[in-house]
Amino acid sequence: MNSSFTCLSSRLGVRRTSQRFYKSFRYQAASWSRPRRVVAKVDWHFGELFPRIGFIVTNLRNSSKNVVGFYNQRGTAEQCIKEWKRALKGTRLSCRSFNANAVRLQLHALAYNLGNFLRTLAIPETIAEWSLTTLREKLIKIGARVVSHGRYVAFQMAEVTMPRKLFGAIMQRIAALRAPPMATTT
Repeated sequence: MNSSFTCLSSRLGVRRTSQRFYKSFRYQAASWSRPRRVVAKVDWHFGELFPRIGFIVTNLRNSSKNVVGFYNQRGTAEQCIKEWKRALKGTRLSCRSFNANAVRLQLHALAYNLGNFLRTLAIPETIAEWSLTTLREKLIKIGARVVSHGRYVAFQMAEVTMPRKLFGAIMQRIAALRAPPMATTT
């Protein structure tokens, strides 16, 4: 099946790479008072029958490619806000006083920044795509038993959520972030 598609695609002149096209046009919906600028982005991916088409209604005067880039960055920022709300309950400000809610909001922002710090600097490539919610559930909110011996303290954790090798790799990366000891002069 795949070989027949390859043969057919080569006869039709289909490229093996994805192609992206941008087009801007004016459009007026029935409920709009005037025509507006619409930017279309068409992605043709190799092996797919239909293209992926997206439309943006905008009043920006930039080139079509720059308009799509601007809205993609905006969407990325909104995804970060949504992740902050879901993973850390960042909008849960249930205190009665303004100052208490301000402190709570700052603590949520600090927790989000620490989570992103952990995700960007200490997480191995195998789990780099994990969201903050997944990191919180599988790495931070796990039960452990503390066993104290004469010379050391051990944490015994269930390997259901986080395998030992993966947890060890994260701990090694965190330890590598520590600054080297400063030399003292005497």
